[in-house]
Amino acid sequence: MSRATTTIPFHTLRFEDDLPTLHEVERRLKTFLRGLRRQRQTAQTGDDDDASEKMDQFFDYLNEAERRKIRRRAHRYVQRLDARSGLSHLSEENCAKLTPLRGGLPVTRINTEHEADEIAAALHAEMPWMAPATEAVWHGLRASAREGLPGVRFTPLCQSAFKTDPVSASNFDPLWWLAGPTLRSLQLT
Repeated sequence: MSRATTTIPFHTLRFEDDLPTLHEVERRLKTFLRGLRRQRQTAQTGDDDDASEKMDQFFDYLNEAERRKIRRRAHRYVQRLDARSGLSHLSEENCAKLTPLRGGLPVTRINTEHEADEIAAALHAEMPWMAPATEAVWHGLRASAREGLPGVRFTPLCQSAFKTDPVSASNFDPLWWLAGPTLRSLQLT
């Protein structure tokens, strides 16, 4: 039986080949500076053709200080884009592992409640000791089929201690918990 799949966005990562290169950013900044100079000159002189022909060479010329400034700003811009991409702290190997997630994750749609029942029965047959969990998944599968969702949605299966025991949640000290076992043992003695 073929299933309809939908691709959903899973992350906000920007991969390296989606980012502009240093050369592209430098070229864009130089082109912008030349265009800005032309606009300013045209606004000052009007539509004088002789003056604009003489000034064209001036607009294309960038002195060394301007080139250094453009190179420095382009380098800073590319560095910030790379840091914002979400992948700059990862190694090449780990980035390669994330490339299958590039366009999003394919999610299979459950078309009918009968299909949901079949999947739940197969899950229960493989793991009968997980009956409470497979029952929650089964109800989620059926609800997703009824609502026509692009994927499957069900309630979380693991509950935290704070939800089941509100008294311990009120006495919870996050700094003590984050300190780790070494600091906790020092505080207890």
